[in-house]
Amino acid sequence: MLKKLGVILSVFILVSGCTSKQVDKKFSGSTLNLFTWDGMFPQEVLDSFEEETGAKINYSNFDYDETMLSKLSEAKGGDYDVVIADDYIIEVAIKEGLVAKLDKNKITTFENINPLFQNQFFDLNNEYTVPYGAGIPQIVYNPEEINFDVTGYEDLWNELLVNNVGITANYRVINGITLKTLGYSFNTNNLEEINEAKDKLLKLAPNIRVIDDNNLQDYLISGEISIGFMYNSQVFQALQANPNFKAVYPKEGLGFGLMAAFIPVNAPNSDLGHAFLEYINRPEVAAKCFEYLGYFSTNKAADSLINDELKPLIVFPEELEDLLKNAEIIENVSDEANELHTKVWEEFRQATN
Repeated sequence: MLKKLGVILSVFILVSGCTSKQVDKKFSGSTLNLFTWDGMFPQEVLDSFEEETGAKINYSNFDYDETMLSKLSEAKGGDYDVVIADDYIIEVAIKEGLVAKLDKNKITTFENINPLFQNQFFDLNNEYTVPYGAGIPQIVYNPEEINFDVTGYEDLWNELLVNNVGITANYRVINGITLKTLGYSFNTNNLEEINEAKDKLLKLAPNIRVIDDNNLQDYLISGEISIGFMYNSQVFQALQANPNFKAVYPKEGLGFGLMAAFIPVNAPNSDLGHAFLEYINRPEVAAKCFEYLGYFSTNKAADSLINDELKPLIVFPEELEDLLKNAEIIENVSDEANELHTKVWEEFRQATN
C-alpha cells in the first residue's frame, strides 16, 4: 500500500511539475524520434513529456549497440532526435561524425549530472553526451551457503565454489576481472598480460555453473548457484528478491560502464531533442527513471529524491567515491588484443562445458 501511495505521489509531482514548467507547447505537432533499448523509461515519464510539450514520442528500439550504429550510419546521422547507447559505441559514432555537439544553453539541467560520471574516454570534454545511468558490476552471494567473507574477484577462484558460480557472458568483462586479479588494466593491449590472464581464467572453469548475460540473478534467487558476478541491474533484482544476499564492490578495482544520450548530427528535430534531454535531467524526473531502470543514478540532484529503500541499490555510496574515481570503463582496444580476448573467451567457454 505504501509503495502504491509513493507511485501516486510521484506521478502527481511529475504532472504538477509539468504545469509549472510549461513551454507553451511550442512543439505541438512535432515528433521526437527516440532510439534506444526497449524499456528505458517509465511510461509516466514519456507521457508527461508529451503533455508538457505537445509533441509525440516515436520510440523505436534496437537489440545491440552495433545495430544502432549501423542504422545511424545508414541514415547519415539522421532519422533520430535522441539516441541512448553504451559508451564504447558512442566513441565510434563520434569519430564517424554521426553525433552533434550539444547546445548546453538548451540543457540547463546538465549541471545536475554527477561529476564522477563526466569527462569519460568517449567524451572527454562533455561536448556530445548526457550520461543516463551507470553500470557497476558486483559480486552477490548468499551468506547462508558460503562460509567465508567474499571481498573481491579472487574469491571466485576459491576451491570451495566448484560448480557453484555464475558469471555474465561478456568476454571483455570476464577477461577484464581476471586481468584485475593480476594487477593489470581492463584495457591492456599487452598480449603477454592477456595470455597470462588466460591461464588464470581457465583455472576458474571448474567453479562455473552458469554463464548468462540476461537473467543471472534468477539462478541465485532459485538457489542453483550461491554466488554470482553480475550487472548492477541484476544485483538490483537479486537484492530486492532477497535482502539477505550480500553485494560486494571488489577490492581489486571496479569496472563500470555508462549509458549516455546524444543527438545525431542530422537529427530531424534537434531542438526537441535538446528539450527532452533538459526534461529527463530534472531531479524529480531523473529519480523516477533510475528507480525504474535499476542502474546507478548519474544525476547528483536526483539522489536525495530516490526512494530510501532503493538508495543503497542505485545511489553510489559517498564513502566509496574514491573507489569509483579509480575505476575503469572498458574501452575499445587494439584489433590484435581484441582478437586474442575473443580466442581466450572461446577456450574458456569450451572448458566450462
